[in-house]
Amino acid sequence: MEKNIETFLGCDKEFDEARIVIFGAPFDSTTSYRPGARFAGRTMRAESYGLETYSPYQDLDLEDAAVFDGGELELCFGDAAKALDDITAFTRRILDSGKLPVMIGGEHLVTLGAVRAVAQRYPDLHVIHFDAHADLRDDYLGARLSHATVLRRVWELVGDARIYQFGIRSGERAEFEWGSTHVSTHKFDFAGLEELVERLRGKPVYFTLDLDVLDPSCFQGTGTPEAGGVSFTQLLDAILKVGELRIVGCDVNELSPMLDTSGASTEVALKVLRELLLKLEERYIR
Repeated sequence: MEKNIETFLGCDKEFDEARIVIFGAPFDSTTSYRPGARFAGRTMRAESYGLETYSPYQDLDLEDAAVFDGGELELCFGDAAKALDDITAFTRRILDSGKLPVMIGGEHLVTLGAVRAVAQRYPDLHVIHFDAHADLRDDYLGARLSHATVLRRVWELVGDARIYQFGIRSGERAEFEWGSTHVSTHKFDFAGLEELVERLRGKPVYFTLDLDVLDPSCFQGTGTPEAGGVSFTQLLDAILKVGELRIVGCDVNELSPMLDTSGASTEVALKVLRELLLKLEERYIR
């Protein structure tokens, strides 16, 4: 792969020397409220140079990490199935090269494309899901491929007792009723995460982070904000816990940059991505 011309801060290693490959999935065609998440990746790259590569939280620096920026995929906005196929193919290419895929959404549906590739590689895959919304509907207005159905489609790949949700505070009654027998849902915050991390040690884990798990008071730039979310420091603590696991794929999604013209939401997303990448690289650069 050729290096993207504009790279995320500190993610400028060559493909062959990288352990992690980040890439953007600019798709938001099924967004049910406020669109704009397709612009997250390119905005985050452009704004990342206002952030330091060094993390005082972890005493680690992206300059020491081995991350390649694969740029933005060219996805078909009018065809969700085609867009997902392209995401799956690109993710598979990263996995076939022995590298860790880290995807920047885009709306949450893009997760399904990446998980398809990762689940094929790791049949015993577990999924940790941070979000304000359950995303467990079987369809949304008749569509089975939607950001509101993505975890239901992921469940069809991994099966019962393999999906663990945290921060959930929104969804239809039917979603919570169905989820009570098929997934593990932790409402409102990250209670139970530490115990889960101990239980999943050594097992392959896909980590999907919908940034609207954050409270709108610190993250306004998202398509479907929900009051009652977690703080940045709570999220950071949870990310560092999850990062102790055997992460085999992950994504950060649902930033809509233009919905927060102050730029603060983009900066929050940037800091989240920096800390996640550093945690994933910690064992190599410590």
